[in-house]
Amino acid sequence: MQMRIIFISLAILCLSACGVVGFPGVYRINVEQGNIVTQEMVDQLKPGMSPRQVKFILGTPLIEDSFNKNRWDYSYMVRNGLTVINETRLSVFFEDDKLTHFAGSLSPSPEDSETEEDSETEETTEDESSDEG
Repeated sequence: MQMRIIFISLAILCLSACGVVGFPGVYRINVEQGNIVTQEMVDQLKPGMSPRQVKFILGTPLIEDSFNKNRWDYSYMVRNGLTVINETRLSVFFEDDKLTHFAGSLSPSPEDSETEEDSETEETTEDESSDEG
């Protein structure tokens, strides 16, 4: 009788330990949720764009706040079990149906604005040199 109680207690202890520690060797898949928003997409956003243009670039927002129609939220998360591997958030704000600004974990790359300034400088230099000759 005492051996049976010890055996049952040991079996319960072993089974409960599997729940706390987890089964060794169990594969957990990566789960992707939300809208994928890349740096290239964010670089295409410019103030003054219409909501339709923003939706074309970023896709349908994950969250459209019913109380604030001028804000769209995009969220993307990759998890492996309970561990968050990657998380991206972006909030887009409109005023009078025009994009005013956006905020989140991605921001416009500084290279993009420098490239535009360099190309404008090159065009001005070419125009000045053709006028001189």
